[in-house]
Amino acid sequence: MTFQDAVKTCFRKYITFSGRATRPEYWWFVLFVFLGSILAEILDTAIFGFTEIEVERSAGHIVTEDRTGPFDALFSLATLLPLLAVGWRRMHDTGRSGLYLLYPILVWVGIGTFASMAGVTGELMSGNFAAAFTGLVGIIMIISILIAIFSPLIVIWWLTRPTQPGPNDYGPNPNEVSP
Repeated sequence: MTFQDAVKTCFRKYITFSGRATRPEYWWFVLFVFLGSILAEILDTAIFGFTEIEVERSAGHIVTEDRTGPFDALFSLATLLPLLAVGWRRMHDTGRSGLYLLYPILVWVGIGTFASMAGVTGELMSGNFAAAFTGLVGIIMIISILIAIFSPLIVIWWLTRPTQPGPNDYGPNPNEVSP
């Protein structure tokens, strides 16, 4: 599958979460989104200039933030669903549920839920990490954060796995099906 074929296929299957996607289809579309984001950011900077604003956070801290221009925001919005859909189909192609794509998000939600139930969110928000990471709760939090750090790498590894041969629960092998 060529770069152009992958982009056309992903936009044609804009919100199709069923079926399978080959490695070239997924990675060519990821490259398209990456390059498109860079181009949109260059256009935003050329037309609207570089925008940096100061935002006041809690306790009087002032933080500078870069603002995304309209081209980058529109491009990101237009490619979010197809990128999620092709990743979902790519997971299907390796024999996994598409939910595995959301694994890092689910890990962070779990950590936040555990932290709030364990009563350490106040210490974490105030920056008192020593109080938050003591005892059994601290050990569980440290292990959970290590898992959260490595979870995107696990998902990337799953996305790089070869196509599962033959048909699986999600459909026929896309390499064996004629177009």
